[in-house]
Amino acid sequence: MKKQYVTSTALLLLLFCFCPVSAQKDVTVITPTSEAAEGLDLQAVGELFKDSKDLEEFEKKLNDSETGINNLDLDENGEVDFIRVVEDISDDTHVIILQVPLGEKEFQDVATIEGEKTNGDSYNMQVHGNEVIYGTNYYVAPAVVHIHTWPIIPWIYRPVYRPYRSAFYFGHYPHWWKVRHPVTVNVYRTHTVRFRTKTFAVTKTGRVKSFNKVNYRPHSSTLVKKKTTITKTKGKTTIKRTTVKKKK
Repeated sequence: MKKQYVTSTALLLLLFCFCPVSAQKDVTVITPTSEAAEGLDLQAVGELFKDSKDLEEFEKKLNDSETGINNLDLDENGEVDFIRVVEDISDDTHVIILQVPLGEKEFQDVATIEGEKTNGDSYNMQVHGNEVIYGTNYYVAPAVVHIHTWPIIPWIYRPVYRPYRSAFYFGHYPHWWKVRHPVTVNVYRTHTVRFRTKTFAVTKTGRVKSFNKVNYRPHSSTLVKKKTTITKTKGKTTIKRTTVKKKK
């Protein structure tokens, strides 16, 4: 009798172990599709935006060597690129552009922060990765939409407001900007892990519906190109990330 009880328990344990495996076949993981994307964590960018009082402060935090969120080296010169911030507006829709100047006439847009005011004090926002860097439909959006309490929201939606445009460009950077070498991906992740909170989540669906009201045309540099190989098997998607950069 005791032997029969042990056998039955073993069978139940086996069933318990194998059942979850079959349930995992439809899991979807959203990842950026180029190596360049490993140099700027958009969830961390969202956190910086949320806690900034205005776009000037946001631009400074974004490029702060102590914060360590910017680790981009798009032109492979061994130095972290400066990210400037410019903005386009149409009515209550804002498109805040994170842009790397790679030369006097070479610009690469890395991501946009898109926001809209809907009804009353209701707002939508999202961080949208540039397709060349992050692949198609790569968004970071607040898990909870109540963003009106963020200090930067009333600042950009005040009655008299002019679109922000960085005073900096290629070869002309602020005095606080420190030239530094990019760190490895593993070290970079240790710098940004503290910004990975439950405030933002990665999604493939945009939520700012009025985005097309703004006459925004992304800038893509000839120095940066994307090559992606995606392999799909049953229950698993493998993405090979490669960034090909064309030298002048």
